[in-house]
Amino acid sequence: MYLKKSHSDGATSRLNGIGKQDHESKRKRKMAEISQALTTTPVDVAALRRMAISEGGLLTDEIRCKVWPKLLNIQTDDLLDKPGAALRENNKDYQQVLLDVRRSLRRFPPGMPDEQREGLQEELIDIILQVLLGNPQLHYYQGYHDIVVTFLLVVGEKLATALVEKLSTHHLRDFMDPTMDNTKHILNYLMPIIERVNPEVHDFMQRAEVGTIFALSWLITWFGHVLSDFRHVVRLYDFFLACHPLMPIYFAAVIVLYREPEVLECECDMASVHHLLSQIPQDLPYETLISRAGDLFVQFPPSELAREAAQQQSQRTAVSTFKDFELVSAQQRPDTVLRRRFKEQLAKEVESKAVMARPRSSRFVKLAVMGLTVALGAAALAVVNTALQWAPKIDLQLFP
Repeated sequence: MYLKKSHSDGATSRLNGIGKQDHESKRKRKMAEISQALTTTPVDVAALRRMAISEGGLLTDEIRCKVWPKLLNIQTDDLLDKPGAALRENNKDYQQVLLDVRRSLRRFPPGMPDEQREGLQEELIDIILQVLLGNPQLHYYQGYHDIVVTFLLVVGEKLATALVEKLSTHHLRDFMDPTMDNTKHILNYLMPIIERVNPEVHDFMQRAEVGTIFALSWLITWFGHVLSDFRHVVRLYDFFLACHPLMPIYFAAVIVLYREPEVLECECDMASVHHLLSQIPQDLPYETLISRAGDLFVQFPPSELAREAAQQQSQRTAVSTFKDFELVSAQQRPDTVLRRRFKEQLAKEVESKAVMARPRSSRFVKLAVMGLTVALGAAALAVVNTALQWAPKIDLQLFP
């Protein structure tokens, strides 16, 4: 009996060893591909986007320091100097920013010395105020600091300021309006996505009249406020930075869809469903959900959902300015491999007329086996293609 157990353990150990070697081999290969994309002239931004989206993301903070600026078209050799003390004088946002930053203790690594954390909190305040001062059209919102602190911890104050400023004038632009109208509009995409995939969950949520407010903190902080593990936060930031500004709402949808059994077993009333959904699990299968979000974006792009989400025509929204952002940041070669894969994917879907019904369907199993290469590659290309077609000229009111 003892020998049999020992033999089994030995076989398991060998299999684990092979798995670890394979994982390490893939990791090294990906790091080499990222390095090659960074050293190509011009930088191969398309390849960097694929690396940021695909399994594991950008792997390390050291790599993120190099790749994140490329994804946002930031020139790292021309960064602003650290602001002086006058930045905080007579600043209308200073007191609110100060309060929010003081409450942000949980966003810093456990065990960090108080002196180091307090120094970073001061830098966090300066980054926020500097971005707002240089862009008076932007309005601070509570939760903004949750995004900024992520960049600060990964890339440091100087580079974080540049990245956050570009992000605030593009991806986060809707959240920084004087009103929440555009933020509410983005939340309006959540239910149409869920309805396309799982009408049963959609109808249950409609009967419960739960609305979408449970996902507000997810959206405006890029999940930074609700996830306790920093590794998961930066993995999602890799994904979001490489994609369309609406990708966080697609990710919010796949979280709800993943929790289908819990949702349908819940009492069908607003308080119960809201409480359930607002408590986001910390053990989510992030790579699987990222894969699903990318696939949903390809299947149901924003242009298909715009009318249902009651899109208001506005040149100030992040989604409507994304075309210009992509055009100025696309210092990249045409990605023929992605284009071919995308066309092949569409051809197969048209031929089979396959529409994904549930997040656990065989289609997702197939995507997992394929290692995200086709689905997420298509999503990366759709980021650019959809941006060129977005913001249809329809005259609809946001809230009739």
